[in-house]
Formats: sequence, C-alpha cells, structure tokens
Amino acid sequence: MSGSDIRSAAYGPLPADTTEDVRARGAGVATQVAVLPVGSFEQHGPYLPLATDTLVACAIAREIAEAYPVHLLPPVTIACSHEHAAWPGTVSISSVTLHAVVRDIAASLRRSGVEALVLVNGHGGNYVLGNVVQESSARGERMALYPAPEDWETALERAGVSTSPLTDMHAGEIETSILLHAHPEVVRPGYESADFTADDRRHLLTLGMSAYTDSGVIGRPSLGSAEKGKELLASLADSFGTYFSLLTSQTEPQAVRPGSTAARSGSTAERSGSTAARSGSPAVGPAAADSV
Repeated sequence: MSGSDIRSAAYGPLPADTTEDVRARGAGVATQVAVLPVGSFEQHGPYLPLATDTLVACAIAREIAEAYPVHLLPPVTIACSHEHAAWPGTVSISSVTLHAVVRDIAASLRRSGVEALVLVNGHGGNYVLGNVVQESSARGERMALYPAPEDWETALERAGVSTSPLTDMHAGEIETSILLHAHPEVVRPGYESADFTADDRRHLLTLGMSAYTDSGVIGRPSLGSAEKGKELLASLADSFGTYFSLLTSQTEPQAVRPGSTAARSGSTAERSGSTAARSGSPAVGPAAADSV
C-alpha cells in the first residue's frame, strides 16, 4: 500500500493514527496536508449539545480524511462564541488567542514536514480564521479555510435542504441533520417543534444572539434528517478535492487563474468572511447553520 492509499483513522471526533501511519501516508504525496477542525463550545438550544460546532467540524474533517491522504488533527474545541454569552455553558477565547493557536499549530506542522494546513470551520463567529489564512498565504505559507460558501451551496442543493443559509443560522436544519447522521445519540427530543426565524439580524455583533431569540435557536430544525446530513457530508468531501489539488501542487497556490474552478472555490478566506458578516455564519452551512 502506498502512502497515498493510507487514510486517516478516527475514533469518534479524535484521530486514531499512530506516528507510523503519518510517516507512511506522507511518503506518498508531494506536499503533506493537515486538516484542523475548529469548533466552539456554545449553546445550541435545548436539544443540541454545547459541542455541536466541534462535532460538525469533526464530521466534515473525518469525511475528508476518509477520502484523501491528509493528516487529521484533533479539534480546537473552544473558540469565539462571545455573542452566545447570555446562555449558561458557553465558553469563549479571544480572537487574538485563536489566531495565535492556529499560527502555532501551523508552525509546528511545518517543522515536522507538513507544509499545508486546512482549517475546517464549524462556527460562524470564528471570523478571525479568515484573517489567519489571508495573512499566512501572503507570507507564502500553504493554508486554506474550508468550506467556502460555494461548497455549502452545492452541498445544500445536493442534500435537498430547504431552509436558506440566511434563515438557517443556528441549531437549524443543517446542524440538526449532520448530527442526526453522525452523532444521533447527542440529539435530544424537542427539535421537531423548535423552529424560530429571525432573518434581520443586523445588530447581532452589537447586541448578541439573545436580542433575536429566547431559545437560542434561529432556523428550522424540524426539517432536519439523517439522510440530509449524510448527503451534506458526502458533498463536502467531494468539493474538497479542489483544495487538496491546489495545496499539493508544485506551483504556488496563488498562481490559480482568476475564474477557474480552483479560484472560485479556493479563495475561502475573503468569501467566508463576507458571507459571515451578512448572515451570521461562516459560510453557508453548519458553518452557516451555526451562525456565530
């Protein structure tokens, strides 16, 4: 079995690789790619766990690791959830701290021979991740933020998700579907009747989530299903192929032609940030579903 044939193993949300697995897999690709799930620890209404964003990011990363020879990393489980501070259980770190953590991880990877890092973001409030990728790329480092809005749009269409990314902001159809598929044991009764919408959230960053919802839910979780969750993850694994090719190519990542498929789906940092600002989500899914 060649290095490129060796896929990352995972036990639940955690990688189960040995050091020899990583060594063998790295021997089969020109540029090794690490995948770092970044979640949060924040309220998701009364039926989804505080760790929802982390579980969603890990589910996406695990799907990627099953399809591509990447180095799957354990998740960052606490991030920037300040807008959810009104609810018990929510814990945050500053954007400065998250920026430093990701940069330190990337530097450590490079010292061990892993040149490329993909941040799989599961929480819309992690706006700073776009800045990390933007700055790292300008320094000539290989880094990407995934999924981009276009990746989510493709996934939503394929899965038959009926709620718009704007409406399905937090603990809605997308996140509920992914957890019903990947971790049904953590979904509690009540999502079937918890729908609540608040499309105009222009003061979200100033007032926080509590100004727009009493339950902590903004979206339509009643429409969630395990089948939709399965299709969402499968689509995101397929879309990752462009990123993998871009990061493992022998040319500089910024050399992609404007208007090409890689340019459209690979410029994640800027597009994710702009969509997040408009809809309160990082991209258009659990990254969107999961608002901020």
